[in-house]
Amino acid sequence: MNAAPQVLLQVDGREVRVAAGSSVAAALRIADTTPAMGVARVSVTGQPRAPFCGMGICQECRVAIDGRRRLACQTVCGEGMRVETLR
Repeated sequence: MNAAPQVLLQVDGREVRVAAGSSVAAALRIADTTPAMGVARVSVTGQPRAPFCGMGICQECRVAIDGRRRLACQTVCGEGMRVETLR
């Protein structure tokens, strides 16, 4: 049986392999680079924020992807992508 195609990206400097077609929000969950799984950013009050609605409305999954602000739930992972959570 053939394995599903995968892409390699970096989340906060850590290499993560995910299935091709996965969202960056899924990669955050897989990477688990923060104490609270899947956290995309920390609010001004210090509260961890993570993807909530999954359709780009809540804006809770904002991250920097290759230096540009994006929504993790609305962005498909790409080979070599650099994702940084916002703190």
